Amino acid sequence: MPFYKDERILLLIDGANLYAACRQLNIEIDYSKLLGEFRSKGRMLRANYYIVLADKEDNFSAVRPLVDWLAHNGFSVVKKLVREFADTDGRKRAKGSMDLDITIDALELAPYVDHIVLFTGNGDFRRLVEVLKAKGKRVSIVSTAETQPPVASEELRKEADNFIEIMKISDRITRPSRGTSHDYHSRNDRR
Repeated sequence: MPFYKDERILLLIDGANLYAACRQLNIEIDYSKLLGEFRSKGRMLRANYYIVLADKEDNFSAVRPLVDWLAHNGFSVVKKLVREFADTDGRKRAKGSMDLDITIDALELAPYVDHIVLFTGNGDFRRLVEVLKAKGKRVSIVSTAETQPPVASEELRKEADNFIEIMKISDRITRPSRGTSHDYHSRNDRR
């Protein structure tokens, strides 16, 4: 990975997108190792983890142990609740996206960093990457193109300064395989 020891680094992790990529690759992120890996690359300003929650914060949810662990171990957790609405047929639907939150944070924090590492494959972020580069920032995308279909859009990979294939760094950011589960929101994240 092309990083410079003196550069200021910002990690922006699209939790749902990273989860989807890891699930398809049958790997489990070790967030402590991930943080250590990128801290070793330069001066990390912040590591933001973005997640949409289905339950109110005071209720239990399967992802709550992960969110709590991240918040107490070096990550800034940005969360919002799923919005419920009725579709045109009157059926209850749920919607939630952190794309705008990630975009706003990237643009607000850009003046304070040199290199933004965006963990997502969502092609909707292509324009954000283009704008950040125009502001003189280096942008790396962490996702996968090894799945069928690829999680990382081709447009996003091409726009970024650097595309980091998750499997190429998996030995430095994942848990050893237990062979039975690839759910990284498991009991082991409660540490």
